[in-house]
Amino acid sequence: MSSVTNTRSSFFPNAKTTADRSQEIQKQAPVQRNTIAQKAYIDNQTRNDARVSIPDAVKDFAHIKKAVDAAPEIDNSAKIAALKAQIQGGNYKMDYDKMADKILGEEFGV
Repeated sequence: MSSVTNTRSSFFPNAKTTADRSQEIQKQAPVQRNTIAQKAYIDNQTRNDARVSIPDAVKDFAHIKKAVDAAPEIDNSAKIAALKAQIQGGNYKMDYDKMADKILGEEFGV
């Protein structure tokens, strides 16, 4: 493999290889496209545009979610089983005043 030095095709005798192109690019000096003032302006605009603000409601929700996740799980299975047994036995007595108060409280904040 070391004997192969010319990898150019004879069909395009003056074509440049990728190695030639990369050497030419490295020899060129970098072009400064923006002045210092333009760069400062662009940096300032980018800094302002990249800022993200989270509303207080979202922050409050995150705190509430953490508190709920940290709270222990409540097991109501015994209460549910007792209510089912009362309903099936026909001796469940509903407190209509208490139910009405809860409905009004949730709907109207009473």
